Amino acid sequence: MELLITVLVTFFAGMGAGLGTGFAGMSAAAVISPMLISFLDVEPYMAVGIALSSDVLASAVSAWTYGKNKNLDVKNGLIMMASVLVFTVAGSYVSSLMPSSALGNSSVLITFFLGIKFIVKPVVTTKEAMQGVSAKKRAVQSALSGMLIGFICGFVGAGGGMMMLLILTSVLGYELKTAVGTSVFIMTFTALTGAASHFAIGGIPDPLIWILCIVFTFVWARVAAVFANKASAKTLNRVTGVVLVVLGAAIMLFNWLT
Repeated sequence: MELLITVLVTFFAGMGAGLGTGFAGMSAAAVISPMLISFLDVEPYMAVGIALSSDVLASAVSAWTYGKNKNLDVKNGLIMMASVLVFTVAGSYVSSLMPSSALGNSSVLITFFLGIKFIVKPVVTTKEAMQGVSAKKRAVQSALSGMLIGFICGFVGAGGGMMMLLILTSVLGYELKTAVGTSVFIMTFTALTGAASHFAIGGIPDPLIWILCIVFTFVWARVAAVFANKASAKTLNRVTGVVLVVLGAAIMLFNWLT
């Protein structure tokens, strides 16, 4: 029975995380972390590490899919990537010093409110809307935003992908699909850095939970990325928002009942 529960929880966690990653460049940790914490009693810091490691392959296959459809531009995101990588390590270290309960609650709340954000205010910014921003100002904003994104990604393993998507569309002027493709490309490296930092500090996680999360997230991210490249921007936002709201609400309800 314990094995069945582990498989079911990791399957649905991987499904939610993979869909979020493939559809809108979400960090897989926004979904996986709270589910592992709530349903499998995984220590929060280790849950974030598992989630970030699951994000690596999921983001990579998503980036490859977007790139194949010519919806990827990493060149103009290099400034952001550099600052994100550095501050992901800083965030991971700070999170190791925080109480476990604080990390768990942060992950659950981020899951729910990111879903609300997708539904209420979808990301639809176009390149034309940002043509007035100078190249110098854009570079500075990218570096500063990357610092914040990296710290959040390393600290709670969630929110980095969504924040990066917002920055790429609103600051760098990317269209949604190109922004998603570039976001998951960068998240591949930030997730790898964050996961390595977590495991170096906290040790190796439960092998079964770890492998199942990686496999399920990878499969669903691939499915979602293929669909996303054929869907409208509105559809991408709505579907991902519903998935995250449902998962976040279910986890909060579970925590309240227990």
